[in-house]
Amino acid sequence: MRRLQLLPIAIFCLFFFLMNWYILGGLQVVAPKNYVSIIFWMVVASSSIAVLYALQGIQSRGMGKFFKIATHVFLTLFVSELIFAINLLLADIFRLIYGVFHLISEGSFVIANRHPFLIEFGVCLFILSVLLFIYGILKGKYAYRVIKHTLTFKDLPQAFDGFTITQISDVHAGSFTNPKAVQKGIDLINKQQSDLFVFTGDLVNNKAEEIKLYIGHFSQIKAKYGQFSILGNHDYGDYVKWENDLVKRGNMQQLKKYHAELGFRLLLDEHVELQKDGEKIILAGVENWGVGFGERGDLQKALQGTKIDDFKVLLSHDPSHWEAQVKNNLSHIHLTLAGHTHGMQFGVELFGIKWSPVKLRYKHWAGIKRINEKVLNVNRGFGFIGFSGRVGIWPEITVIELKKG
Repeated sequence: MRRLQLLPIAIFCLFFFLMNWYILGGLQVVAPKNYVSIIFWMVVASSSIAVLYALQGIQSRGMGKFFKIATHVFLTLFVSELIFAINLLLADIFRLIYGVFHLISEGSFVIANRHPFLIEFGVCLFILSVLLFIYGILKGKYAYRVIKHTLTFKDLPQAFDGFTITQISDVHAGSFTNPKAVQKGIDLINKQQSDLFVFTGDLVNNKAEEIKLYIGHFSQIKAKYGQFSILGNHDYGDYVKWENDLVKRGNMQQLKKYHAELGFRLLLDEHVELQKDGEKIILAGVENWGVGFGERGDLQKALQGTKIDDFKVLLSHDPSHWEAQVKNNLSHIHLTLAGHTHGMQFGVELFGIKWSPVKLRYKHWAGIKRINEKVLNVNRGFGFIGFSGRVGIWPEITVIELKKG
């Protein structure tokens, strides 16, 4: 068992060493001095030793300031180096192709020297990546964005034509360090003046007490038709060691009380009817159900008493639930609102490009997905966890307008 745990670590360490050896070979084209190599390996070695020490002592020392600094420096270095290495590899592949063509046409295999400009371009990419990570850690994690969607449904009750819903997800209050910045996000939520507010899970990282400092902030959120919430995988306290099960259950009960103090109606495998001008829509919420993250939610229980063709909005934290149980459910669930992925807090969403490493785990990890008359929206998250920052995938406030058509 221990060998199985050590194997991926050994593979990563080998990859990291080979990547740095490859990068240094490229750097020596523009900086051939010996002291450059010495400084390079000192930086690599010191960051590696620091992160290994931080990870080795996580159980005894916890995730304190040193842990955060060491892991964030290493992550910034690794990703920025990886971008440099990819740039260098593409250039080397081109050199190889040129050599093959020269062999075919001239009868001799010739590899062109690495061009200094391409190395310098790679260095610029490295510096830009480091600066983006610094911005993401200092500012990006609180750089709230409002993303608006207009969704049309043929069978939307006429009274709800133009009805608006504001959604946030994944607050992770235990990660916040700047109440003033969080308040700006709250003000932006209220500025939308939506008819309905929903929160789709992960209020805390592990313990209910994490939200106490921010109750005064999130309790300011108000909507005409109410504020509703569900639980996410982190809310159950499954990722920390408790004194006993009684203490863990007590933590959950306290968290439910905090939802009430926030003014959030917590939906636990249940639904409510939202009435307007004699017509209604169903708002249902399930406990967390996610592949690999606990399958607690009971969708059938949440929909009990509803009709197949009632217009339904479902709150479900993990988008894998939509794929597994919702989109093909016999009951027509028109709109599902989820979160959970955070967009991995890192990626690219520019010029039509939409990519994040989380795509390897979730086919649809952010925004709208529509299959016939069934729609899923995955919110990119309001907060952050693990990596104390966001790069390219900014914290999101979603505003959805329902239209009949």
